Amino acid sequence: MSRYRVIADHQASYPDPIRLKAGEQIKLTRRRDIWDGHLWLWAISPDGREGWIPDTALSPDKRAQYDYCAVEISCRIGDTLTGLHATHGWLWCRTRSGDKGWVPLKNLQPLGH
Repeated sequence: MSRYRVIADHQASYPDPIRLKAGEQIKLTRRRDIWDGHLWLWAISPDGREGWIPDTALSPDKRAQYDYCAVEISCRIGDTLTGLHATHGWLWCRTRSGDKGWVPLKNLQPLGH
């Protein structure tokens, strides 16, 4: 775990983002996007939620490879977050109040140890 300072504001994109459990069947649309050099796929979960998922979340038989939640954190310049893990140009973070979600890595600066 590392600490990060927010260097650019980020506003969460979706009020009810897609969530997947490992092994769940995923429906895909034809929508794809390359974001900061990483492939994202527009998917529909079994509960009907839609959203972007990293291509690594999808197995060859169109099942979720691992649990995935697309919740984002809204944050402002100067906020401090704890980074838990990164993928596809995003960092899964925890706020001081304990909320967890994704923030674009380009909006963050690692703090010294």
